[in-house]
Amino acid sequence: MSLMLYLLISSLQTLIQAPSVALILPGVDIPGQPITIPLVYGLIGLATVLVVHEFGHGILARVEGIRIKSIGVLLLAVLPGAFVEPDEDEIQKASRLAKLRIYVAGSMSNLILAAVSLLILLCITLLFFGPISLGIPGVPAANLNINGPVFPTFHTDGVRIDSVATKSPAEGVLQSDMVIMSINGKPTRNHLEYTEVLNGTKIGDTLTFQTDKGTYTLKTGISPNNASKSYIGIRTKENQVVNSDVSKSWGNTLPWIIFTLSDLFFWIYLLNFLVGVFNLLPMKPLDGGLMFEESLRSRMSEENVRRIIYPLSALIIAIIVVSLIYGTGKGIAMLF
Repeated sequence: MSLMLYLLISSLQTLIQAPSVALILPGVDIPGQPITIPLVYGLIGLATVLVVHEFGHGILARVEGIRIKSIGVLLLAVLPGAFVEPDEDEIQKASRLAKLRIYVAGSMSNLILAAVSLLILLCITLLFFGPISLGIPGVPAANLNINGPVFPTFHTDGVRIDSVATKSPAEGVLQSDMVIMSINGKPTRNHLEYTEVLNGTKIGDTLTFQTDKGTYTLKTGISPNNASKSYIGIRTKENQVVNSDVSKSWGNTLPWIIFTLSDLFFWIYLLNFLVGVFNLLPMKPLDGGLMFEESLRSRMSEENVRRIIYPLSALIIAIIVVSLIYGTGKGIAMLF
C-alpha cells in the first residue's frame, strides 16, 4: 500500500512528459497509451481478474463465518464480470483482523494468480523460446543470461506489426501483419535491434521500412505523450518462426499452440498484477482504502480517521484523474 502510494505521487514528476496512468481496455488502441491489450486475451485475463478477486473476498468471508447473500458471474456486452455480496451487517460486527483478512483477500488472490501465471510463462519461455526472445507482444527482447533453452522451438526473423494507430504517421503506409526486416538499412531482427534504431530517430526524420510486403517510407511525427520524442504509431512484436528441425518432428500446429498459451499467460499475469497492486492504494472505496481506514480505527477516534482517509482519498482520485487526462486524453483527441 505504501509503495503504491509513493509511486503514484512520484509519477507527478513526469506527468507531462510520460504519464504513468492510462485507461487501457481490451482491443482498444489509443495513441500514446503504454500498451494495447489484445481483445481475446484481454477478455480472458479480465475474467480471471474479476473471478479470483471476488471469490477471494467470498472465501475469506466464509472462513470468518460471515454469510454470503449472493454470488455469481455475469457478462456485460462482451466484458466479463463476477460479484460476491457478503452480509455487510455481519462484516461490521466481525473483529478488526477478520475485516482486514476479508479486504485484502481480493488483491492477494490476484497477486497469487499473477505469480503462478508468471512462473508458467517463464517455464514455457525457457523450454521453447530460448534466452533471447520471450515472444511477448509489445515487450522488448531480454537477455536472461542463462545457458539456453532445453528445446529451442522458435527463432525471430524481424518484428511484426500488431496494429497501426489512427491518425498516426504510419496510418495509410504500414499495415498490420507486415514483418519489418530493416529500417533505413539497419536490421531489425528482434525487438532489441528495432528499439535501438527507433531510439536514434528524431521528429521529422524520414524512415524507410523494408518489410516482407515491400518497401515503405514515412516521416516521424510528435509523440502524444512527449513533445520531444519522435512517433511512428505502430505496435509490434517479434515475428516468431518455427525452427525447421522442430517443424519436421512436431509439425507447425503444436508449436503455435504453445506460443498462444505463452501470450495468454502473459496477459493473465500482467492484468492480475496491475489490478492487484492498484487495488491496494489507500483510497476508498478500494480495498486498500478500507484496510487503511480499519487500521487507523485501532489507533485513533472515528473523527480523526475521517480527517485522514477522506482528504487522502480525494488526493489520490485527483492524481489519477489528472494522469488519465494527460495519459489518455491526448490520444483520444488525436482520434478526432
